[in-house]
Amino acid sequence: MSPAFHNILITIFAFIYVFAVVGIMDFFVKKGFSQDLSRKIVHIAAGSWLIFWPLFDISDWTKYLNIAPALLWTVLLLVKGFTAKPDDKAIKTMTRTGDRGELLKGPLYFTMVMNIAGTFLLYSPASIAAMGFLGWGDGMAPVIGKKFGKHKYNVISEKSFEGSLAFFVFGLLGAFFFNLILLGKADFEFLLICAFITTIVEGLSPKDFDNILIPLSVLLLYYIY
Repeated sequence: MSPAFHNILITIFAFIYVFAVVGIMDFFVKKGFSQDLSRKIVHIAAGSWLIFWPLFDISDWTKYLNIAPALLWTVLLLVKGFTAKPDDKAIKTMTRTGDRGELLKGPLYFTMVMNIAGTFLLYSPASIAAMGFLGWGDGMAPVIGKKFGKHKYNVISEKSFEGSLAFFVFGLLGAFFFNLILLGKADFEFLLICAFITTIVEGLSPKDFDNILIPLSVLLLYYIY
């Protein structure tokens, strides 16, 4: 099997994974599942798409097809953000309030980060860690914060210390896990520093912009380090 054909097959599996998650969550939302929780499950699952990276043959340029699902969703979010109807799957599974305009904020920024991570920063330790903190940390923070967040604070937008703790723990786990899978090793001490800084960044970030500021802060830390 040629490297190009091999990479095309892996891309197809990545497509199935990403779109299956959205389809499954749409099904559960129709059954009464929380729309806000569905949004975060999609967030975590999308951020974990880089688990397909080790399966690509890096000897061929088609390794960059890894971003195909994210690139397609970037286009879809742009279209749906302006034209989607209230019963659209993306609105049900990726928005807080059902406002299609939300698709042009956090979800769109998220797919843009995926596109950059899978091209310019492909296999970079910085991008791997960034997706761990963004996918798992930022995905779990509001879930835990909404359910257990009794100690609130408000700098730019309202957060909770419980949610911030969840960001720290799950972001660190995600970054550590992805490093082990993709690189076979992880600098736990440095990831702890990243977890501390990104937790502060997430706590101070305006809504939706954390999808940009979190990975950017990780990249800056790796550059300084």
